[in-house]
Amino acid sequence: QVQLVESGGGLVQAGGSLRLACAASGRTFGYYTIGWFRQAPGKERIFVAAINWGGGNADYADSVKGRFTISKDNAKNTVYLQMNSLKFEDTAVYYCAARVGGRAWSEHMYDYWGQGTQVTVSS
Repeated sequence: QVQLVESGGGLVQAGGSLRLACAASGRTFGYYTIGWFRQAPGKERIFVAAINWGGGNADYADSVKGRFTISKDNAKNTVYLQMNSLKFEDTAVYYCAARVGGRAWSEHMYDYWGQGTQVTVSS
């Protein structure tokens, strides 16, 4: 069974940075895609970024492109989301998710989810 555990959330001032981590276990993830999603209060969960575990190719939502970077550490089975130039509107619970196959933007394409980590950006 795939297990995903997020960490690294917290409170940060606007303009600051945070790095989220998603530790994955239970599989060999060479054919998996790991995605990051976020859900703000009262809003739907939306796509943030995704990376192919094998090839390392990545996709980003337009709202975070140029500010966020997704990366992976194969040795640690961990995917990171480096978030720079944070804005108030980045405040949300951030989830990592896994699916077998290529990158996808719809949450319905992902089979496994972590518990989420809160990111709060103060203005």
